[in-house]
Amino acid sequence: MVKVRFAPSPTGQLHVGALRTALFNWLFARHHGGSLVLRIEDTDVSRSSEEMTRAILEALKWVGLDWDEGPIYQSQRFEIYRQAAHQLVSLGRAYYCFCTPDEIERRRQEAKARGQHWKYDRHCLHLPEEQKSELLKKGAPAAIRFLMPEGVTEFNDLIHGQISVENKNLEDFVLLRSDGFPTYHLSVVVDDIEARITHVIRGDDHITNTPKQILLYRAFQKEIPQFAHLPLILGPDRKKLSKRHGHTAVLSFRDQGYLPLAFFNFVAQLSWSPGREERIYGREEMIAGFSLERISKGSPVFDLNKLQWLNSRLINEMPVAELIRELRSWLEKRGLWKDAFLTEKKDWLEKLVELVRPRSRTLVELTDMLAPFISNQVDYDPEAVRKHLLDPCLEELLPKLIADFDQLKTFTATELEQVVRGRAEKEGVKAAVFIHALRVLLLGRSVGPGIFEVLELMGKEKTLARLDNLAEARKVIEETGEVKNGRSTKNNL
Repeated sequence: MVKVRFAPSPTGQLHVGALRTALFNWLFARHHGGSLVLRIEDTDVSRSSEEMTRAILEALKWVGLDWDEGPIYQSQRFEIYRQAAHQLVSLGRAYYCFCTPDEIERRRQEAKARGQHWKYDRHCLHLPEEQKSELLKKGAPAAIRFLMPEGVTEFNDLIHGQISVENKNLEDFVLLRSDGFPTYHLSVVVDDIEARITHVIRGDDHITNTPKQILLYRAFQKEIPQFAHLPLILGPDRKKLSKRHGHTAVLSFRDQGYLPLAFFNFVAQLSWSPGREERIYGREEMIAGFSLERISKGSPVFDLNKLQWLNSRLINEMPVAELIRELRSWLEKRGLWKDAFLTEKKDWLEKLVELVRPRSRTLVELTDMLAPFISNQVDYDPEAVRKHLLDPCLEELLPKLIADFDQLKTFTATELEQVVRGRAEKEGVKAAVFIHALRVLLLGRSVGPGIFEVLELMGKEKTLARLDNLAEARKVIEETGEVKNGRSTKNNL
């Protein structure tokens, strides 16, 4: 049975690259009817934290990834790693090293001064057995190093193909430090052996680790898993994706208003595509179509525009009731949620969401567009006010339009359009003069959905109150033309 693992280190937030590794392991396991082990590699006690562990688990759950075993914490398994290291010593495949860091650094610098590349010179391997025993009896600090065998280490990477490394170019690496803490190579191999991992799917940055770990499997006389190394994700400048490219932590995308399924699709399509058509794929579709053979060897570029496109598409394709469920927490954060949205105002909210969602790329933008309809406040964009509300004729024309609206028995988009265009014709002005002014007074901005649908959903009472706010709206611009901080709260309903 296929068995894979995802093994993040809780020394920081879960980032896009690590999430893609988790996602591909998850897809591979689910495609083959196998299982996924979640392992927390927290052997770096000084840098690991429970807070980061919780954030990692939260990010995985947000995207929709589950696991079959774990989480397994390496920090609870130190004694197992120590026993494994000593086992290799007893088998003659590892040895004690009493060299201090200062001594090693001195020898390294001496080799550098001679213009030579230095790797550990096996100084302690050649110590007499009596001297080793005496040092151990005295409790001298001792690391355990792997005894690198001669020959060549080869493996077939399931993405990159055949890879070969000459062992003479590898150092007798440390398995157990002198303080008793295991190194990455020892702990990861011991854990993968115990969990019976069949496939190791991880980033390209681990390719150089693989020969050492294969040699450890052989030293323990255990079956070697198959390896697949994913190409690194690049930023728009085609350099390795990092913080300099902006937010890369998974939860930051949640906090920016991206939907889990859209983000799942976006990350899955970094090096792999579920199909030829550009659209939102369901998780089951992706499971059915996933294979390591279809992963590209080339490094994908992190394109925020594509994520925004996918998210916008999902926002517009979701059943409106499902979208409102996703929106609820965002409306609650802004103090905009009303229990009536579940009862008598349910149809109104659904119509409103249908109206504004074509212009929204994220749930944050969608919430911003809903706010003027729900809130009793309007945030006026100074540029919109400057462009559309400073015409002196509005002081004369708006009261007439307000009177026209006030006389309406019903407040529908069709009737409202007739009124606005009729008033414009009577006054000898273009209808756009009214349309632009209405949009800014009602929404606080110069762009938005069709104004007549906006008027209908805004409702008569709130519309009339906001059209009476011309003077208040103009206050966001000072006489000097500089922007004022503040918001209108006049005529709140």
